Amino acid sequence: MQLPWRGALKAAFSSPLTMIVAAVTALIACFLATAAVLHASAAGGATALHQSGIVCPDEYGPMFTAHLAKPSAIPAVNEAIAKRAAQHGFGTPVTGMYTPVLQSEHGGSGYRTRLAYRDGGLDQLKQVSGDRAPGIWMGETLSAASHTVLGTTGTFLGKPMPPVSGTYQDLTRPEPRWWCSQQPWAVENRVDDQVKTGSVLFATDRATFDNAMRQLDIAALDQVVITFYEPAPRSLAAAEDLTERSRAMVADVRADLGDLVYGSVPFDRSLSIAQQTQHNVLVSILPLAAISVLVGCAGIATVALQWYQRRHARLRLLAARGSAPVSLGGLAAVELGPAILLGGIAGGLLARSLLGVYGPAGDVGGDAITLGFALSGGVLVISLLLLVGVVAVRAHREFELARTRGRGRFARVLRMFPWELATAAMAVVSWNRMVGYGDASKLGDPLPAIDPLALTYPVFVVLTAGLVAARLVWLLLHASHRARFWSRPALQLAIRRLASARAPVTGVLVISTLAIGMLAAGTSIATGQQEALQTKAGFFVGGTSRVDTESAVGLGTKPLPEALRDTSTVVGRISDASGVVLVIDPATFAKAAEFGALPRDEVDALIAKLDGDPNAPVPAIRVGPQGSLPPLPNSTIVGRLPGFPILGTQVGYVISRTVLSKSKLADIGRWSIVSTVSQESALAALDAAGIGRLDAVSKSGALNALPFYVIEWTVEFLTLLGAVLGVVAVLALLVAVETRRRQNALAGALVLRMGMRLRALLGSHLIELGALMTLAAATGVACGVTVAGLSLPRLDPATFLSPRSQLPDPTAFVASVLVISALVVALAGWLAVRSVRTARTAELIRA
Repeated sequence: MQLPWRGALKAAFSSPLTMIVAAVTALIACFLATAAVLHASAAGGATALHQSGIVCPDEYGPMFTAHLAKPSAIPAVNEAIAKRAAQHGFGTPVTGMYTPVLQSEHGGSGYRTRLAYRDGGLDQLKQVSGDRAPGIWMGETLSAASHTVLGTTGTFLGKPMPPVSGTYQDLTRPEPRWWCSQQPWAVENRVDDQVKTGSVLFATDRATFDNAMRQLDIAALDQVVITFYEPAPRSLAAAEDLTERSRAMVADVRADLGDLVYGSVPFDRSLSIAQQTQHNVLVSILPLAAISVLVGCAGIATVALQWYQRRHARLRLLAARGSAPVSLGGLAAVELGPAILLGGIAGGLLARSLLGVYGPAGDVGGDAITLGFALSGGVLVISLLLLVGVVAVRAHREFELARTRGRGRFARVLRMFPWELATAAMAVVSWNRMVGYGDASKLGDPLPAIDPLALTYPVFVVLTAGLVAARLVWLLLHASHRARFWSRPALQLAIRRLASARAPVTGVLVISTLAIGMLAAGTSIATGQQEALQTKAGFFVGGTSRVDTESAVGLGTKPLPEALRDTSTVVGRISDASGVVLVIDPATFAKAAEFGALPRDEVDALIAKLDGDPNAPVPAIRVGPQGSLPPLPNSTIVGRLPGFPILGTQVGYVISRTVLSKSKLADIGRWSIVSTVSQESALAALDAAGIGRLDAVSKSGALNALPFYVIEWTVEFLTLLGAVLGVVAVLALLVAVETRRRQNALAGALVLRMGMRLRALLGSHLIELGALMTLAAATGVACGVTVAGLSLPRLDPATFLSPRSQLPDPTAFVASVLVISALVVALAGWLAVRSVRTARTAELIRA
């Protein structure tokens, strides 16, 4: 006689639906367990990549600086650092050397200058004239002012300087990224006269610079900077490796050179931020991942109970022949174990391959992949043990203890227990934790606060709504036998089918509501963070870009370039005892500025009131809280706004330039061009027109976007969980329809024989399924969007900037939910009717 355990695998294929359900359940549980680790690791990698774009490109590795070093000592320093760099895996060091500011003479006039040299520096300068012959390159501003001719030499303390062999376009702020680490010495400071800087004269080669140091008898260099250009780390593991090697090299160089140079690791702070980001994201999504894995384990237990009921006769026979409960559980493992193993392995591999779809745009480290697959393996082991344990316990209770009656009472208790009250209490607790979630952002921390319980608020609210809806549907279906709609047989049959399957109906309803609600909340919060970042940055900058320019542009003696004339406005700023006064041009300000969440009709009406008689009191708009400013002299207040572009929520006044005389306009010391074009386009247009410009800021780089990204990455896992539950809900609905195939075929054949048309039968199934999906979609969307609207202001990582995060337009999401729900209902209805049309007579007799 063949033992059942030997033929268990073959017997499992007699019920392929059970195997599919077991495989899918294990796939989802392992997918979410692996995805949580990979998602957090990718967040760390994305943070490292983001920080790489903020810091200078030569600050990923070690940096060595020397102040007031002797020129003769630099070759030995370079040799020692290059030797250690090769030992620690770094490339060729890039050396920059800068003299103190010299009062040199060019063209018969004295100018403040600085001699400089940096390896490869000429390749990063825009040449205007000349060549690379031995000598120096002079900035075009100094060349034009001193009328210097190529080939001539300047003097320092009567000693000749190297000849001028070329001119270059002056480096100005914002400086090119290649020069950003050298900005204090390579870029002339044109804003603060208290900082003694001058025009920078770059030596064309190292020999020319060294000879100039000897000829001019310069005893000490102002600054020597030695850095390395390494590839930007795309993962946290790469950043950690780069930083560890940098620290080791700094220690070795310090041992070799002592206090001659100072070594530092600038990327150390960025690494700490990336590590903290990974920890914060992991801890934040851990409760969601744990809940999802527990749900997956509950699904495995349900599959075990279903298998036990289906194999009950054989299990009773084996128990009577002496098989122990654990052996019966082993039979379940042999039958369903391969499906669970294949599903779990597929879930782990799927989580790794789809990381680019659901996770942050960062690479993951090998340790994270190993840990993710280890957790997936742990979930598989727990699933198999749970499968064996559930079957063994049931067999022990029934076959050894003969306890079978308590099961019905226990099931009734589970159904009657008010689970929605427990989830509602958890929602209240998580909401109270969320109230102070964004307070830490006011302290200047680049990362938002961390509170995992606060981030479970959307889940518990949506789950509460789903359980309440399921409770109501359960009660309505329990009383549905009183419904009498036989005049509309399609509706009556739909109600009876729903009532005959209350448990599957309520289960699908809860899962669908939870899936749609979490998708709504996750996508709305993520989109709200993106829009808040753009809106806050635009409000802070005033437009897409803002460039400080010369007074001639503000006074109108120099017109704006043609490329900026229709897209820009000129703004002046005055800071005095009355606060900050913003001077705008009402005719052009409204079309170039970004007003954030301010009501445009009200703002436009107030700006229109700023024009007035120059001899009358100046019309002004008060910005900021009431009573927070002293009165503006000789002015009349035409209105008050809580914030204003460029000022933000800073207290101040807004006036029009049209009511100011030329002398008052000349007193304004700071003029800016606010434009709707990018910073690069604005700077290029100003340079082409020969208009001076100083600092510039763009909307894309005005704010540190990392706090917004962290919130977005965290709620993306909520969206992922909703998407997975959505797939589960669709599969559960289709499986429920397929499970009732024989019943649907028999009932459908009978009603068709009684005279119902096939179209009416299809309509009956569509009413049944459509009512279920409509209720789930309406509850999920309404609850998810409401939760997102309440959560967004609390999750705002920059509450000190206006405006607060607001709910985005949910129209696109609602439309997509309706379309997908309609397609799922149509597919399920077609499957139900297809079972009627393809049923055979023998199958109907068996049903």
